[in-house]
Amino acid sequence: MSTNETNAQPGAGEQGKKLPSLNIISNKETKHRGFGQGTIDLSQLSSVIIDGDEAYLDMGALHAKSKIEKGIKFTTDKSEAQNGRPCWIVWVAVDFKEEGKYYAGVTSCEMLVDTEARRGWKILADHVNRMDYALKRRIMVDNLGAAQKAALKRLLIETDPKMWELSEPNIKEALG
Repeated sequence: MSTNETNAQPGAGEQGKKLPSLNIISNKETKHRGFGQGTIDLSQLSSVIIDGDEAYLDMGALHAKSKIEKGIKFTTDKSEAQNGRPCWIVWVAVDFKEEGKYYAGVTSCEMLVDTEARRGWKILADHVNRMDYALKRRIMVDNLGAAQKAALKRLLIETDPKMWELSEPNIKEALG
């Protein structure tokens, strides 16, 4: 059996095509060995939604399927969602040190959501880049207001007080 046959798509005709794939798994091996052969470890990444003054965990955001994103048609033209309320996806990366786990990277991405019109605005490339920055242990929350920072800080502390305690001072300073 050829490689193409083993990865053939149903209904693709006699000769199926091998599709490139990106494995998202918890595996510390991240060396790339050609097209489609790398891995990205998202096991230490969480997504938080900030909607108004409320912050909550929503892992659906990893695939653009969070509670507030479902049923919304997003555009890159901000004028098409001018009645939308501001919401944020916050990527939170966790790391380990001798004392235990800690919050290592935190980045926030803005979006507008008009639930009534089922329209929204976001820049997907910005969301992906900021997810990557969180994984690289960066702190980027300058687009959050004081109320949103307070809600995020409260959620992080309530989720795991010891992780907050072990976090680096720059995260604590950034969130006030």
